[in-house]
Amino acid sequence: MRLQLVEVGELSLDGFDRVLAPGPARALHEAERLGRAELAGRRIWNVNSTARGGGVAEMLVTVLAYARGAGVDARWAVVCADAGFFVITKRIHNLLHGVPGDGGPLGEEERDHYEASLAPNGEDFCALLEPGDVVILHDPQTAGLIPQVRARGVPVVWRCHVGLDEPNELTRRAWDFLEPYVLAADAYVFSREAFVWDDLDPARRAIIAPSIDVFSPKNADIEPGAVDAILTRAGLRDGRPPGPARFRRLNGAEDDVVHRAGMTEMRPLASGERYVLQVSRWDSLKDPLGVVEGFAAHVAPYTDAHLVCAGPDVIAVADDPEGAAVYAATCERWQALPAAVRERVHLALLPMQDGEENAAIVNALQRGADVVVQKSLAEGFGLTVAEAMWKSRAVVASRIGGIQDQIEDGVSGVLLDDARDLEAYGAAVRSLLDDPGRARTMGRAAHERVAERFLGTHSLIDYLALLERLL
Repeated sequence: MRLQLVEVGELSLDGFDRVLAPGPARALHEAERLGRAELAGRRIWNVNSTARGGGVAEMLVTVLAYARGAGVDARWAVVCADAGFFVITKRIHNLLHGVPGDGGPLGEEERDHYEASLAPNGEDFCALLEPGDVVILHDPQTAGLIPQVRARGVPVVWRCHVGLDEPNELTRRAWDFLEPYVLAADAYVFSREAFVWDDLDPARRAIIAPSIDVFSPKNADIEPGAVDAILTRAGLRDGRPPGPARFRRLNGAEDDVVHRAGMTEMRPLASGERYVLQVSRWDSLKDPLGVVEGFAAHVAPYTDAHLVCAGPDVIAVADDPEGAAVYAATCERWQALPAAVRERVHLALLPMQDGEENAAIVNALQRGADVVVQKSLAEGFGLTVAEAMWKSRAVVASRIGGIQDQIEDGVSGVLLDDARDLEAYGAAVRSLLDDPGRARTMGRAAHERVAERFLGTHSLIDYLALLERLL
């Protein structure tokens, strides 16, 4: 089959009774009961463009497992296409964020290639559909499937995870390309109100904020000794692991971190050395060049901290053709730094052979960091912000997109009004490095903020409500 089917696990919701207040816990179990009754006999399909790498895939792994644990028959499929298709969809992705990307066209030739790439996926997928099924299609890579699936008489939801607070002409170019498909959907889901397109029917739209799973390998508690062991075993810190580099998988089994990150550095981090962390895909919109340059000019000369800029191994993320070029440009900028600064900047390609192992490494990186940054130039939501906040880290991030919904400036983190202002970025990072007490207080508030608003249970309840309304 040209379409890839992804195996979905099953997780119980009972564990949330330990982290939710009594009221939200009761609401969760009531939604679980209603979902099991309302969706009995139906299959809920999710379709996206990759099974690993990026926030959408990470959310689907756990949200679908919890849905199955709640008695909902949730399934997952991934479209397959050639490199030209992903060049087009990356172009659309950038335009939706209001930036030109590669500057290429979105004309009839691109539309023909886009539709031709999706057509065999649609044939495979429609052959699997049965009466009573519901389909949720994610992001621009799947929008072209909407009319084909809708023609089968199956309800279709399109979920857009990206957007811009104030749309510009570039954004509207992407809308114009996607609207012929999206208008056929029964419902559209966006991460925040400002992202909703002008011409969409308000009665069909829903707002669902992304969320994290606090029990996944990415976010589960790790003892400090295990944090050190994982970082050392993964090649992110020097020395011998002080103990087992173990993590707990989604199914409850314990395993060891065995794969190592690909490092661009003069020397490894030593035990006890402080570090600032940005972890995200190698995407120009995440501005790794600005992260490195701002640290080199405005943090390194005034502190003893190091910078770790980490992202997935670019070979492993099929739906992002720009990743390798962005990583190469970041390495080139690193090479140009003065040696004394270059020694304190570490670029990491995190291993992707095992998605849960990768998640455990990110977990350890975030827990070991003194300050976490997300200096994005554009952002739909920014799950890495919520992940770091859950781990009680102080976060410095751009005041854009869903990041500003997560962080209360000065209370649960620091927001940068201008992501391109490297001096302000450096000053914000230094203010937290210079005042660890303030950073700890901010981290505690950040943890509470995520517990109140951004746990996976909120997304599950919102999706169940949408499906109930739709059906």
